[in-house]
Amino acid sequence: MKFRTFAMFVGPSVVMMLMFIAFPLVTVLLNSFQVTQPVFQVVETETCTPGFITQTCTTEIKTIPVLDGDGKTVTTTRWVGFSSYANVLGGERLTRALSDFDLGAVLQIDFWKALRFTLTFTLVTLPLVLGLGLAIAVVVNNAATAVKGPVIFVSLLPFIITPVIGALSIRWLFYGDGIVTVWLEALFDTNLSVAANGWAIEFLMMFYRVWHVAPFAFVIFYAGLQTVNQDTLESAIIDGASRWERLRYVVIPHLMPLIVFITLIHLMDAYRAFEEVIGFSSESYRITLQYLTYDYLTPDDAGNRQISSASASAMLTMIGVVVLLAAPLRRTWRDHRGA
Repeated sequence: MKFRTFAMFVGPSVVMMLMFIAFPLVTVLLNSFQVTQPVFQVVETETCTPGFITQTCTTEIKTIPVLDGDGKTVTTTRWVGFSSYANVLGGERLTRALSDFDLGAVLQIDFWKALRFTLTFTLVTLPLVLGLGLAIAVVVNNAATAVKGPVIFVSLLPFIITPVIGALSIRWLFYGDGIVTVWLEALFDTNLSVAANGWAIEFLMMFYRVWHVAPFAFVIFYAGLQTVNQDTLESAIIDGASRWERLRYVVIPHLMPLIVFITLIHLMDAYRAFEEVIGFSSESYRITLQYLTYDYLTPDDAGNRQISSASASAMLTMIGVVVLLAAPLRRTWRDHRGA
């Protein structure tokens, strides 16, 4: 292929990747090492009460932002090095907690609290998604042809639903006077408050993730099952292998590249979980690293955003994703070289 033809095909993709991936990433990296703050000035203001003879005036010293010719606040940017990262990680609070070997105090810091839940959320839901997706795929693959279509359609519904809507649907079943909560209260003759228990909210968030993502794993596994060598399966049956043995020694090794692929997608997606926190209103109990970045970007009462801290949090989240993906990517590379 000529270089000009190659450039015409690849050029647009490279330009788009530079515009929407590389440049924003470099910008976030730079913002994490600098702080932009408004410029303030100290002015003396005089306030007088109404009247002529009895008029009294008071002088106050106020600190107000400096405005430019267009009426916008003047800002200044300065480099702070790794100060934003230290601030996100906890700074002196983290140092004091580590010196006292106080794990509870460490988990009270927003970043470490978010990291604890994010890792738990990601690593607990991963095997459940893989197992449930594979189970559905095996059942559908062995089902009668007449029922495969309806079963596939029903199985895909959770994946089709918009994430926030799906999270709200699960929430309405359990929060307040939700149907499931009312049934549980009648069954155990007690009052339940799911929204007041962090562990219950955490369970619901994981349940929703598995319910929402398992159909994706099911579709991938179902496609992979269509390519399993039937001669190998028949040979295993002749040798007296049980269903479990055929699944363990024939089907799962055949599906291993798909298992690695689903693992990669799930690790990237679950580690950046955000919809669950919004859908279940879990900010007071459980937060994720992605939500922590969003929280830094939320304006305070004065309208200021912590851009530097948000950028540092985003970079730390990206580093975490890379660490999680290292093992499956290494396996994929070994399999590729072996092939």
